[in-house]
Amino acid sequence: MGNHDLPPIAGREAEILALAQQHQPVFLRNAQIDLASINSAFACNSVFACALHMHQPTIPAGVDGELIGHLQFMFEHSGEGDNHNAGAFAHCYMRMADLLTQLIADGCQPRIMLDYSGNLLWGLKQMGHEDILEALQRLACDANLQPYVEWLGTFWSHAVAPSTPIPDLKLQILAWQHHFAALFGPEALQRVKGFSPPEMHLPNHPDTLYEFVKALKECGYRWLLVQEHSVENLDGSSLRQDQKVVPNLLQARNSKGEIVTIVALIKTQGSDTKLVGQMQPYYEALGLGRQELGGRSVPAIVTQIADGENGGVMMNEFPPAFLQAHHRIAQQQGGQSGTVAMNGTEYLEFLEAAGVQENDLPVIQAVHQHRLWQHLGDAPTPETVAAAIVDLQQQDPPLSMAGASWTNNLSWVEGYANVLEPIISLSARFHQHFDDLVADDPAVTQTEPYQKALLHLLLLETSCFRYWGQGTWTDYAREIHRRGLKALAEAGAPGE
Repeated sequence: MGNHDLPPIAGREAEILALAQQHQPVFLRNAQIDLASINSAFACNSVFACALHMHQPTIPAGVDGELIGHLQFMFEHSGEGDNHNAGAFAHCYMRMADLLTQLIADGCQPRIMLDYSGNLLWGLKQMGHEDILEALQRLACDANLQPYVEWLGTFWSHAVAPSTPIPDLKLQILAWQHHFAALFGPEALQRVKGFSPPEMHLPNHPDTLYEFVKALKECGYRWLLVQEHSVENLDGSSLRQDQKVVPNLLQARNSKGEIVTIVALIKTQGSDTKLVGQMQPYYEALGLGRQELGGRSVPAIVTQIADGENGGVMMNEFPPAFLQAHHRIAQQQGGQSGTVAMNGTEYLEFLEAAGVQENDLPVIQAVHQHRLWQHLGDAPTPETVAAAIVDLQQQDPPLSMAGASWTNNLSWVEGYANVLEPIISLSARFHQHFDDLVADDPAVTQTEPYQKALLHLLLLETSCFRYWGQGTWTDYAREIHRRGLKALAEAGAPGE
């Protein structure tokens, strides 16, 4: 596997960070936006923001065992399971360019947020699916579409944050930024300011959450999408209904007492794709009035995300529902007293322009942290945090500090020691070998040995190897782990 066979996941760290950390406005500066119209729209009662999540894992299942995208596997094994949907999935990955173009031609002001995993982007390139990549290029770069579409960052290989080794959180974030910039250019990357965590999985261990938020901020992200039941108020209470329809400020406090914050938009309700497939956010927003933030009246926002291709609702019902909702908005005489569509960064930029500041936002934290801090007192240390978690779990066994996601009935930790232990081991060996080398010479990240080892580490952390249960998928993980160890050995890392 030479450099030409590897996805662009490393080698430009300083350049990528410099690009991402520039904080000029994304939507307010866009000359294609009719500012008078948008300012008028911001006088409406409510807005809705919809995001589509797209992902296909990378698996060692090519003809000769090579790494391929699962979409390719579906095409090559169309008679197995639901693989006959491969063509429909491929169409879903590209159709937003046509849907937005149609609505714009109809005089509408559509909006959509897009979250594509690095695995999927690489798989499309491996397959030579240039038609899909050309559509994504339009969505990322076409000046006529830019006001209407927002790309969200994510972890490159769809890792879930709570069970990803802390040193790898930033590697996952940076790998996606590298890949996105390589495909769509530096200016497109500069416009990516919101982050969509895979499976909506938010860490609630203090140190993991702190390092996650810290890495997001260092990589230039301004806001994070979170699931409503994965967070709580500082007093441990659940979010009020009015809190769910305004931005909140997520506070991450680690076991040393250090604090970092990031703006959070709240994804309400569960994971049912019908919420977006049938445009529930629009219809929920219709019933909402304006909210107060920092003494200012602002539109409420309903934020939702769903798989963009999974299931009959998304494959078949979403396009006509999306078109219908935006046509209805266009008939509202500018929507001054109704509901309009806006994307997350756009909404936040208009709040900022209206004078709303971060200290005006309700402050929240990850779920169960109130109980932890109450148990600890005012002087936490890594040792007392670890002891307090043990005490709390003995008192209340269902209590988990492994994070929360779109569902509470699925664990990415319990029963998966045969995947998690290799992840931890491979990560430790990777960092033991490469961290000092990279510190001495940052150009090491441009080399094939580094990138090959990094690729296998990131791939091993893919959530799918646990989501689908024991069997074929954990076998895939075992093989990727074996190849990761081989890559490290080839790079000169000492044996175990």
